Amino acid sequence: MSQEKGWVPDTQINQDILRPLLVSRWPFYLLVVVLGLIVLNGLLAWGYQLRTGMGVAGINMPVMWGIYIVNFVFWVGISHAGTLISAILRLLQADWRRPITRAAETMTTFSLIVAGMFPIIHLGRSWVFYYLIPYPSERAIWPNFRSPLLWDMTAIFTYLTGSSLFLYVAMIPDLALARDNTRGWRHKFYSILALGWRGSEMEWQRLRKACALLTVLIIPVFISVHSIVSWDFGMTVVPGWHSTIFAPYFVVGAILSGVAAVISLMAILRKVYGLEEYIRPIHFDNLGKLLLAVSLLWFYFFFAEALTLWYAGMPSEMEVIRHRHHDYEPLFLITMLCNVIIPVPLLAFKRVRNNIGAIFALSLIINVGMFLERFLIIVPSLARQRLPYMWGGYAPTWVELSITAGALAGFSLAYALFTKLFPIVAIWEVREGQIPSHD
Repeated sequence: MSQEKGWVPDTQINQDILRPLLVSRWPFYLLVVVLGLIVLNGLLAWGYQLRTGMGVAGINMPVMWGIYIVNFVFWVGISHAGTLISAILRLLQADWRRPITRAAETMTTFSLIVAGMFPIIHLGRSWVFYYLIPYPSERAIWPNFRSPLLWDMTAIFTYLTGSSLFLYVAMIPDLALARDNTRGWRHKFYSILALGWRGSEMEWQRLRKACALLTVLIIPVFISVHSIVSWDFGMTVVPGWHSTIFAPYFVVGAILSGVAAVISLMAILRKVYGLEEYIRPIHFDNLGKLLLAVSLLWFYFFFAEALTLWYAGMPSEMEVIRHRHHDYEPLFLITMLCNVIIPVPLLAFKRVRNNIGAIFALSLIINVGMFLERFLIIVPSLARQRLPYMWGGYAPTWVELSITAGALAGFSLAYALFTKLFPIVAIWEVREGQIPSHD
């Protein structure tokens, strides 16, 4: 098979994908500095909040969940595409997923870490976060099992453990390859992580069995985690939240934002690291089709929930709808534009899906819409309780916005550093998907 038709020699694959690990230019260091400063600003804002108290945040009674919980739900949602692309497509034996699985799995791990920070930040007294852990206590003090904080911590810890193990196990052959192509501290570093991998037939058999087992185990966790996050809201009797449709609605929204985030990262990695030979238009085409389908599915769930609330006509829920669609009308219109009106007609065309710049812009637009959608779920329902004397408002302060920006920069910084330490494309999977090399 000729190289023009897609076949690449194994030696070239090794060189192309390992090159970012060995060569760094000044724009990378500039990016690290800029992101580091934004993270530092977020940490200083968090320190100011710890020292001064939660009064510096915009949350209040009755809006006791603000931008911190919006961030939590958003970042948990972002994490779901890694499992979708890696586990489900691996189970379906979709060969086109091979070059993008590692990047998606990495996104899952780091977005979960960022998500897990926000309940701790939201605690106020963050240093007592260990009370959320159900450990034996000589004082017989146990966490409140009805608390959503306990549910969230259990879900995040389980999903993070599974996704990290999934990422690491599939990376062992590439770590051994990096070990054999580096010297000095890098050689020692990769030697430890490669666990003595030599590429024997028995090792490959065990690797494939381990990946298959983790694939089957991680999918139920993937579905349950965002269902648990939705039950933080659905199990309450707050108007606009007490809905049986919340679990699938949240899962679909998570897939939508996650797939959009994967597309954004793929476009950036393709351009920055020169991976055009491996991350091709067909990957964006297939992800664009998935994005189109999930966007329509998200709109169906949104419409079904809104129709149910409107048809029932409960005064408290009608006030939530009025508040959401009138007082937050600009945000509502932007959400609809970003999630449905703009992307759906454009993604229906193959020319748009194969245009890297266009689908990259659409992926960013969708995640803007999904962030605002999480805001519109949380704030209006809390701001309009059942009795008018309990009504209130909410606006995030500079502290919350600084921490939000720091979280985004922290994710970006961790991801950028990861790409300089580990192959961001699964070398062994790309080579396995090709006709055996003849050189």
